[in-house]
This record gives sequence, structure tokens and C-alpha cells, in this order.
Amino acid sequence: MRHDGTISLFQYWDRLRDGRPAPRRTEIEPADIKTLLADTFILEKDARGEAVFRLAGTRLCAIFGRELKGFAFTSLWTQKDQRVAARLIHGTLHQHSVVVIDIEGVSRSGRRNSFEMLALPLEGGIDNPRALGAIMALEKPYWLGADPIVECRVEALRVVDPDLDPLFLRNRPAMPVPPLSPQQAMLGDRNFGRRIRHLVVLEGGREE
Repeated sequence: MRHDGTISLFQYWDRLRDGRPAPRRTEIEPADIKTLLADTFILEKDARGEAVFRLAGTRLCAIFGRELKGFAFTSLWTQKDQRVAARLIHGTLHQHSVVVIDIEGVSRSGRRNSFEMLALPLEGGIDNPRALGAIMALEKPYWLGADPIVECRVEALRVVDPDLDPLFLRNRPAMPVPPLSPQQAMLGDRNFGRRIRHLVVLEGGREE
């Protein structure tokens, strides 16, 4: 990952899942990632089993020149890349895959810009899988948001194992992310406790 925003979102998701394959969608607190919301999206399956946008941030909608809610995820991509994009997001929804895609976006007037996309699984049960993601512009030319991106092309892709030390973060400093509970906020950076699921276990006990 190259963009600080995608790294921040990954680290927030990774802390929230706390060793599980994915956090529950109800655990995502928009206030915790408020600085990223304009670039984020949530996908769900429609009645045909196709991944569609349930929510999309304001900057994403401006970049693509339309309200994305209800549109198919594959509608963003060139025809030759739609099958690849569909398979990748199917892996996120059904196999808890973490996917990173380098994108070349082409605007209505033929301008080009680079983006990075991250897709993260959310636990919603067999019948209601969802994915949290973000599309971040690696460059922000003056025309972005005024000349809509009409198609995306896959430049490179990676399927990440979040349980291993990700190579793309090994030399990157930890990005600041909000605490996951009021207890953690009070504890701050002190090593007074350890988190197990939604609980904070404090070390100590009765003195003999």
C-alpha cells in the first residue's frame, strides 16, 4: 500500500477484527474513520448475487461523476477487467480476502490518473456478506472531480494475508487510528491492559 489513507483504513480494520477473519459490520464506527469517509465505500450483494455499492463517500461520487449507491461494482471497470474485478471482490465477500488494486482511471475527456483501492471483508453472515473499502487518488490534478472518471483499468493487484506481517507495511510507521473503546481511550499508550474481543483485561490481583 502506498497511500496513507488505505494504510490507515487497513490498520483500523485489523485492530477491530482482533484476530478474527473479519470484524462484524456493526462494529464499524463512522466517527472513528471520519477523515476517510469521503473516499470509502461499502459493498453488498444484490438479489442476483452481484456486488453493488450500498454506500459511497462524497469524494468518490464526485470523482466518478454520479451517485454510486445501487450501482454494480463492476460498472467502474473496463469490459476486459470486469471479470477480474468481480472475482476479486467475490473473494473479499465470501472468502475474507483482503485485496489491493492499483488503478488507472480514465476520464470522460481522456485524462488519466492513478488510484489505489483497498477492499476489506466484513462479517455479515452467509446471506449478507459485505465489504468495506476505499479508493484513494495517488495524485490530485486540478481536473479531478470536474472531469469524471468513466472507466478503471487494473494495473496491478495483490491479495494480502492479514495474519502475516504484510511486506508493504514492514517499513512504514504505524498510522494513528482512534481507540476502539472508551476503556482504551482512558488507558492511552500505557500497557495497563490487554484487549480480548470487546473487553480490556487489567493485569493484577490480590496481594498475598
